[in-house]
Amino acid sequence: MTVQTPPFRPAGDAIARHDAPGSKEPAPMNPSKIVVINDTSLPRGGTANLALLALRHLRARGVAAHWVCGDDGANPEFAELGVPVTAAHQSPLLERGRVDAARAGAYNTPARDMLARYIVEHDDPDTVYHLHGWAQILSPSVFSALAPVAERVFVHAHDMFLACPNGVYMDYRKGEVCTRRPLGLDCVTTNCDKRAYHHKLWRVARHAMLRRTFAPELPWAGVFQIHPDMQSRLERGGIPGRFCRTLRNPADPYSATRIRAEENGGLLYVGRLEADKGVLALARAARRTGAAVTFVGEGTLRATLEAEYPEFPVTGWKSRDEIGAIAAGMRALVMPSLHPEPFALVLPEAIHSGLPVLVAQTALMSREIAARGLGLSFDASDDAAFDAALRAIAALPPARLREMSEAGFAGDARLALSVDEWVSGLLDAYRGAVLRQRPAE
Repeated sequence: MTVQTPPFRPAGDAIARHDAPGSKEPAPMNPSKIVVINDTSLPRGGTANLALLALRHLRARGVAAHWVCGDDGANPEFAELGVPVTAAHQSPLLERGRVDAARAGAYNTPARDMLARYIVEHDDPDTVYHLHGWAQILSPSVFSALAPVAERVFVHAHDMFLACPNGVYMDYRKGEVCTRRPLGLDCVTTNCDKRAYHHKLWRVARHAMLRRTFAPELPWAGVFQIHPDMQSRLERGGIPGRFCRTLRNPADPYSATRIRAEENGGLLYVGRLEADKGVLALARAARRTGAAVTFVGEGTLRATLEAEYPEFPVTGWKSRDEIGAIAAGMRALVMPSLHPEPFALVLPEAIHSGLPVLVAQTALMSREIAARGLGLSFDASDDAAFDAALRAIAALPPARLREMSEAGFAGDARLALSVDEWVSGLLDAYRGAVLRQRPAE
């Protein structure tokens, strides 16, 4: 374990502060410290990106924070923010040998001991713990370490790993959304894994350990779910509904001005280039219907797309400004994931830029998007339905497409939060956890 403690430098801005100049309200009491816990420390992936975003904005509001991680903590931003780091110096499971990964992934004893030691040495009654990602390195063992301070521990459900062994409620073998009860007989005996049945059984064993360490009888402060429709799925996986509180992710639009989608003809995909994301289904449907698609992203299927579908540009990952420039010439964004996406960030990013979306009906946002006229929902696993959706957006009259674009750009749908709203929601929850532990005066 390594602890790095750079100088604490309070931030000076007053973003959404109650004690900003002219405020009539006293500043609410913040926790003494927020301990942000995550497997990894670099902005590579949605979970790490959001954990780091929270850290930056907590510091911008003058809140003391500490970063605890499974990797080596080698992110220079921590020193710039004045954030101490406690690191386990371990590798993600995919970078380990098979036996070591199986053991550490099910229960990582050194990670548990690292976090338990940190709590003994640094905890006080006003410290709040916020666990983001644990499935790549830290494992279910971190809940054992956090149990003594459960009443001040928040867990962020960025995905469904708290409830489902494979993390997405997806039967990958059949390409279907799973409705089984996690760890039930039907679940255990079904090979739904991307790889092989023995890997599914390892996931079952890890999930059984999670059920023991993240014990529902303990007074955990709460589980942040990123969409309200996650709750029924979390409850099916054994997470009590009383723990769940909805806090939608923050999202910034690709463009500050409305994308004039009604004047454009191309389609855009942004995301990982993997089978479960439906990218090959999109390429096949686009070829069948004559649609033009640009793929922005990286993944194992990039070479396949470039070799078998050379008519569709594949750009690799791009910066936000670069994506915005590409999106400005598009008619719609397509999100064809085959598995249930709890919160696909690309959807509000596109919609609030004025870019309508074609969204797979498995996505939890799909119903509200269709109901509010912000795009079209379709069955991405059905070729005829996929083709019909591509043809429908191509045939939509310019006036109707403009209405769809303007409705999204207006932002009334509230599919996501602003960063300030999101951080304020975190702080309100943190304060509530601390206040519940204080004796009544």
